[in-house]
Amino acid sequence: MADPVTAAGPTVRDLIAAPHPDRAALPPAEVRESGIRTLRGVPYHVTEGARPLELDLWLPKDDRAGPVPLVLFVHGGSWRRGRRDDMGLRTRAWDPGPFARIAAAGCAVASVDYRLSGEAAFPAPLDDVSAALRWLTLRSAELGVDTRRTVVWGESAGGHLAALLALTHTAPPLAGAVIWYAPSDLTTARGCFTPQDPTTPEALLLGAAPATVPGRARAASPLAQAHSGAPPFLLVHGNEDTLVSCSHSRSLAAALEEAGAQVELRTVAGADHGWHRLPDAQVEEIFTHSLAFARRLVT
Repeated sequence: MADPVTAAGPTVRDLIAAPHPDRAALPPAEVRESGIRTLRGVPYHVTEGARPLELDLWLPKDDRAGPVPLVLFVHGGSWRRGRRDDMGLRTRAWDPGPFARIAAAGCAVASVDYRLSGEAAFPAPLDDVSAALRWLTLRSAELGVDTRRTVVWGESAGGHLAALLALTHTAPPLAGAVIWYAPSDLTTARGCFTPQDPTTPEALLLGAAPATVPGRARAASPLAQAHSGAPPFLLVHGNEDTLVSCSHSRSLAAALEEAGAQVELRTVAGADHGWHRLPDAQVEEIFTHSLAFARRLVT
């Protein structure tokens, strides 16, 4: 049914629609005892026929002279599930949580939604995290962040998307990437993954068994996107990972090094996926090392 149009102004449909994320007012920040500010559920992108995508922001104490660097966090969950506020199994009980710790170290954190594989096939989730970076750049003056100093950080499936973003996004280019136990190759059998199986999380991401869509599988493989202009990478992976073979990170590290890019690979003895079976102190050390790597690139 067509909306009535008048010479006097917008249609009823225009009037009742929620403001576009590019122009909508930001929600009020919650100020914590530490001075860290949080903005929850901020819409950043709307795709026709899909749910609005949101992000959460953790901002450092408001006592700095200029805009602060940014960590863009991408959650895991086999591209099928997961929550933007979750850095993984072993950080859920931390108090303060991992994002508050990053903000206390002087970096803003944006943790983002993206369309899951039950909603849309690749490249939709990569388009979404790219759209989040675009929105953060557009609203950077209001937020007090400098997206020219962005490190993308992801775990598991989120690490896969984070790696792809770091390797393909150019405006602005990213300052670095922190990738925890993520797939890098959707074209070759590794561990429990086989590209002929149409039921794997990788197949659900692509919309078909990877072997039947080789071009799409290659486009979705960070390993195939490694190039000399890649930002510095930190790859951290357990050598006993039963869900995503450690060979994914080893191969990506080798490809980046061969291309002439800066890369640090840490394989963690005895660690399964999500840092399962590691002592708490070792998980804390991995996080601290990852944060120090990110801060060296942007501060």
